[in-house]
Amino acid sequence: MNALTDIPPPLIRLRDVAKAFRIDRKHSVPAVRGVSLDIGAGEIFGIAGRSGAGKSTLLRLVNLLELPDTGTVTVAGSELTALSRRELRAARQNIGMIFQQFNLLQNATVADNVAFPLRIHGGRSAEAIARRVAECLALVDLADKAHSHPAQLSGGQKQRVAIARALASGPAVLLCDEPTSALDAQTTRSILATLRDINARLGVTIVIVSHELDVLAALCHRVAIVEDGLLAEVVDPGQGHARSGLGRELIELHPEFVAVAHA
Repeated sequence: MNALTDIPPPLIRLRDVAKAFRIDRKHSVPAVRGVSLDIGAGEIFGIAGRSGAGKSTLLRLVNLLELPDTGTVTVAGSELTALSRRELRAARQNIGMIFQQFNLLQNATVADNVAFPLRIHGGRSAEAIARRVAECLALVDLADKAHSHPAQLSGGQKQRVAIARALASGPAVLLCDEPTSALDAQTTRSILATLRDINARLGVTIVIVSHELDVLAALCHRVAIVEDGLLAEVVDPGQGHARSGLGRELIELHPEFVAVAHA
């Protein structure tokens, strides 16, 4: 993926999605306003914006954790916004998600945390679940922590467990909401390396929201700039220019974006 023309066919397609949050009976605040966006299969795609710009809401619209007021969301050929609740639950098994605060079950072991979504959805034997958990923990280099509890882990290890759990069902898409903002610089680099490796080895499409431009510069193929709920632009570093302030900062302050993102 070395230039705009190399972007693969879209796996994720948003069309005119909008979301507003009601603050009382008469008033609401728009968070996302008519955004259309295509994200290619196997791409690492970033979403950047100032605080309150709507970037996390936009991410949560991809798997309908937030239901759009208008517009359509299509993932892997399935129009999620047209599905029944039962159909949507099944479709979400193809979309993993990790969060800033890890959201682990504190009284469960690492292995049980990773196994949790597999047991919830059913359809697998205990042996099959155990094999899949072992595979996912090996993928994030935590095979030796299977019987540990979250309280015994570092912040970076907790996020690796969260990544393994998100990958347990074999999703085509991994959504990451500020996954490194609670981590120090060295741990952040380690988590980014893990995500890059997962993308390369499994072909998982990764969509990551971050207010840290250096994180997006080090990881992403392209970055959407969101301003006041609107899509200002999608920055392709291969183009070498941007219109928005954040886009210019991304390229001007981080020239390694061009080299690292397309390595």
